[in-house]
Amino acid sequence: MIQLCFRLCRLLVPVLAISMAPGAAHAAAELDGAAMSWPWAVPFAGVLLSIATGPLLFPKIWHAHYGKIAAAWALLALLPIGVLNGWSLMLASLVHALLAEYLSFIVLLFALYTVAGGILVTGTMRATPLLNTALLALGTLFASIIGTTGAAMILIRPLIRANANRPTNVHVIVFFIILVANVGGALSPLGDPPLFVGFLRGVDFFWPLQHLWQQTLIVALCLLAVFYALDRWHARKEPPSGGAAAPEPIGLRGGVNFALIGLIVAAILLSATWQPGIVFDVYGTKVALQNLVRDGAILILAVLSLWLTADEHRSANDFSWEPIREVAKLFAGIFVAIIPVLAMLNAGKAGIFAPLLSVVTGADGAPREVPYFWFTGLLSAVLDNAPTYLVFFELAGGNPAELMGPLSGTLAAISMGAVYMGALTYVGNAPNFMVYAIASERGIKMPGFFGYALWASVVLLPLFLLLTYLPIVPHLGLH
Repeated sequence: MIQLCFRLCRLLVPVLAISMAPGAAHAAAELDGAAMSWPWAVPFAGVLLSIATGPLLFPKIWHAHYGKIAAAWALLALLPIGVLNGWSLMLASLVHALLAEYLSFIVLLFALYTVAGGILVTGTMRATPLLNTALLALGTLFASIIGTTGAAMILIRPLIRANANRPTNVHVIVFFIILVANVGGALSPLGDPPLFVGFLRGVDFFWPLQHLWQQTLIVALCLLAVFYALDRWHARKEPPSGGAAAPEPIGLRGGVNFALIGLIVAAILLSATWQPGIVFDVYGTKVALQNLVRDGAILILAVLSLWLTADEHRSANDFSWEPIREVAKLFAGIFVAIIPVLAMLNAGKAGIFAPLLSVVTGADGAPREVPYFWFTGLLSAVLDNAPTYLVFFELAGGNPAELMGPLSGTLAAISMGAVYMGALTYVGNAPNFMVYAIASERGIKMPGFFGYALWASVVLLPLFLLLTYLPIVPHLGLH
């Protein structure tokens, strides 16, 4: 963990040093997105397609060099900016991407991953349809509190152990990915990366809970009911497991980490309410004091988790730094490569994305919620939900006050699309592939990329159609 912190520092300190040099304030000009054409989007598409196809088409090369691949795409996005628009503007754009977008995002993911890794569920359970459904419901609830990554990493191994003696258990893992690694994270910025991106853009911390709880409750209950019926059908066909060992009592270790998660939430809420008015200008990027204090406090809490938690807890969880190291490197590439794309989106009707803007905008200029929901969702499934959310957030105007107020339906559509449809493929959300890898390592014959996509589509798309066109609760449906 210390080495990872040092690497983050080595990445950011040179940028800070250069950006605070004399004359930095003169580099605050923005890219002219109206003058940019589709080749500027190639690095962004390239890094996302590499993430989607690399682990499947060339896994050895990918796992050995994914950081270099992401860095290459990032450089391909930055260098043309420097050559055509000036190196000062390129550096200003890089500083803004790292400090205003990436830093807080990765600090939170890192802390939640570290703290959740110190929570150990001990004992064994004998799987029944009711027990499996209860575990999925518990994980769905926890996902918005400790994050989809945290909830998935805590519960996936106990769930696998409970179902180890069953001849049919793939469906259990598939529904776990859908519910715990995705849908359950829709109610807070802690839950899923797209919502934290929205929080960093100015969306209130409790806005997702206030506006998405009905939709999330209906989707989750429907999924749990379908899972229970399917699991019970499989259980009736399976032979009795009379030779299985008696289940051991369930226990929980590393409970101090729940208190640390509470302090992480407190730090985030404090940064949203404490406004000292102290802002640092870092090469044209405004960095508020409360955000620096929040990120520093969150990092300290991660270190405290390592100090206060016994090493054997993480060892029993098969905890390693590789998953978060991979996320840190890949998302650094994503947040840099997206710089030209965001500039073109900010150009609105004058930019290359004008046709897309016309599809999601009505004749009267008002956003159309159904296209926002489906475009955000389907692109989240094939790319990644955090940058996809950011793209459509900007396409909808990028003004958090308007999106939380008169355009709240649009923000709800973007949020639901990114979070819910991230479950449609293994690459839609970071925990999906992590759960797949753990299950495969434990001998479960998980479906391949397209097999899982078919599984998830059959389960989820009817629910999304229901959510789109049938407002079960007043003002629930999209229009």
